[in-house]
Amino acid sequence: MTKKIAFYGSSLLSSYWNGAATYYRGILRALAPHGYEITFYEPDAFDRQSHRDIEPPPWCNVVVYPATPEGLRSVIPKAALADVVVKASGVGFADDELLAGTMAAARGDAVRIWWDVDAPATLAEIDGDAGHVLRRILPDLDLVLTYGGGPPVVAAYRSLGAPDCIPVYNALDPSTHHPVQQDGRFEAELGFLGNRLPDRERRVEEFFIRPAALMPDHRFILGGSGWADKDCPRNVAKIGHVPTSAHNAFNCSPRAVLNINRDSMASTGFSPPTRVFEAAGAGACLMTDAWTGIEMFLTPGEEVLVVRDGTDVAEALRMLDPVRAHAIGQAALRRVLKEHTYDQRAIEVDQILGRALATKSEELAA
Repeated sequence: MTKKIAFYGSSLLSSYWNGAATYYRGILRALAPHGYEITFYEPDAFDRQSHRDIEPPPWCNVVVYPATPEGLRSVIPKAALADVVVKASGVGFADDELLAGTMAAARGDAVRIWWDVDAPATLAEIDGDAGHVLRRILPDLDLVLTYGGGPPVVAAYRSLGAPDCIPVYNALDPSTHHPVQQDGRFEAELGFLGNRLPDRERRVEEFFIRPAALMPDHRFILGGSGWADKDCPRNVAKIGHVPTSAHNAFNCSPRAVLNINRDSMASTGFSPPTRVFEAAGAGACLMTDAWTGIEMFLTPGEEVLVVRDGTDVAEALRMLDPVRAHAIGQAALRRVLKEHTYDQRAIEVDQILGRALATKSEELAA
């Protein structure tokens, strides 16, 4: 029997100021064939709809609602139509009202899930806030799923009263992220792609801008929204928002591409961003700031280069010839295809949902 999922998130259609887009797409595309009819509800906010990367796909119904109180009231009752109701973090409009409303509207036999795509930041936000709506609702939910975070996040959510917390890590969709020919627009010694965010900017200054200053004769390329007025060395090319359709070319063209975690994710660990798997899936030579748990996904020194600061970045680049860069990229590609695809994650999610639905049925029958 087909099971219906109502998924309330930031945006499936646009990655503009929305780093979770590829995660949502990968998980839900791979999950749909397991017997799920999915409807994704997203607000028309932050100019995302004019920066769509994709149109509504065949594997998911997409409802775009106005970012107004009336728009919110139009979609909250739809939760009652679903067997599984998911409210994701970081929707960006009336998050607390949406969480409380959808979970209250869900049927008694439905599985209610909080899916946190930035768990370290969420936990920091609610720390010490006894009246936070998530704290109040957590014990009444059926499950917490997270984008990452590993044992520290699992322990934190359980201590707050969540019945269970299971990380569902980012992964690769090989149909969208894969090796392509180099593109002259993106050729550089090092490329970094990420939006300008307060708890990332200091680390971008250290891991990307400082190495560029140390290597003035080499080209560095900075992609993502918000960097236009950032003071950078002259050898840094700021290219603005890069749509997902261009991510493969961006990842394949520089000598190496850099992952820089946000402060909260770096300190918590076990939180590989989607960019890690996108770059590895393109066969790029990936360099990442150091964080606990990286070896769960890629082997340092063989499948990824791990750096501690800007000096490390510059030194690693000076020692990185094209042959070694290619070897690291190919090793990473083999690893993620073997162990870290969204098809594999979808099997895991299907099993999680199956257990949760069975438990719910048993509870109601008792």
